[in-house]
Amino acid sequence: MWFEILPSFGIITAVLSVPGFALYGLHKLTLDNAYRRNTDERWERILYVRDMRLTGNPYKSNVRETVFT
Repeated sequence: MWFEILPSFGIITAVLSVPGFALYGLHKLTLDNAYRRNTDERWERILYVRDMRLTGNPYKSNVRETVFT
């Protein structure tokens, strides 16, 4: 019957979703940030290098925080 495909569909879906969740944890361990910064475009690479030079951490913002009172 048609429902016999459901167990194999669930197994395949679970196995294919593992790398996405594993990368979240891997980036959290290695980069101290759960999300990888996109450097596909030239402008993004320039900003990455600039932030690395200014703060030593490309994921840390260099913007002054203002408190509105």
